Amino acid sequence: MSLKNSILTALELNRETALSGQALAQKLGVSRNAVWKAVNALKDEGYDIASTPNRGYQLSPFCDLVSDGGIRNLLENPGLPIYLLGTVDSTNNEAKRLLASGTTEPFLVVAGEQTSGRGRHGRMFFSPRDAGLYMTVALAPKQSAENVLGITAYAAVCVAEAIERLTDLSPQIKWVNDLYVQGKKVCGILTEAVTDFESGTVESLLVGIGINLYATLVPEEWTDVIGFLDANLPLKNRLAAEITNALQRYSPESTSYLQAYRERSLTIGRHVLCTQGNRSFSGIAQAIDGAGALVVRTDTGETITLRSGEAKLLPA
Repeated sequence: MSLKNSILTALELNRETALSGQALAQKLGVSRNAVWKAVNALKDEGYDIASTPNRGYQLSPFCDLVSDGGIRNLLENPGLPIYLLGTVDSTNNEAKRLLASGTTEPFLVVAGEQTSGRGRHGRMFFSPRDAGLYMTVALAPKQSAENVLGITAYAAVCVAEAIERLTDLSPQIKWVNDLYVQGKKVCGILTEAVTDFESGTVESLLVGIGINLYATLVPEEWTDVIGFLDANLPLKNRLAAEITNALQRYSPESTSYLQAYRERSLTIGRHVLCTQGNRSFSGIAQAIDGAGALVVRTDTGETITLRSGEAKLLPA
């Protein structure tokens, strides 16, 4: 771990108190001048660190930039590789590049900004600097594609439960994987699989998650759609760690998460417009089945189980 990261980790673990330059120097085996230079470099990167004579250095309680130590110290698997980026096209794309370079799963990618954040069906995901948490967890399930279909719904539950634990909010899930608070979308999830064609096995599973945390200017056409958690700072490191911990516990054999998914459903009981390929139909969303699929009773009286596609909520 670099000196900057070591100092940042120490400051993260001691947010309530100031750490003297001498204490940090002795702990890390470097000079006080080296500590001073590293702290200034961290300040240049945006970390809000107070420097008080005769007291030392202290990370602001309102500083909410992600850090290796801030996440790692909350992980159940503290040896998990973490890749932090200031700006990236998308965290899923970065995860694919890491896989292509020979990096093995599992690992976590977190970025402060995405310039080409993507949602399902190639849609853009608004990802401005410092306003959200943008992350991808790479898993290696070594399962058939059919066996890991539930990961998207499972991920939605993981995110919803993490938000509930760390804030006073109760997100609802719109099938299949969008989270809403007070009628506005606060989170999108994009799951992508890397499959071995010969065996049909999913070798790598990328779970990309974007959470809108703090209010910022949004494009006019999205003002009625995009919402923000607007929760108390700091939140990013804790959210990233809790979600990562939960995703690493994913077991294709277990469907116990489906009850939590159903309880948070924004879709069940609603009139929906469903699109699957070139086919569209409307009806009442009746249930989430044991595989996470949406069961819809169409306006013509037919019962259809939607395992892929979209279900747009129609006015009540």
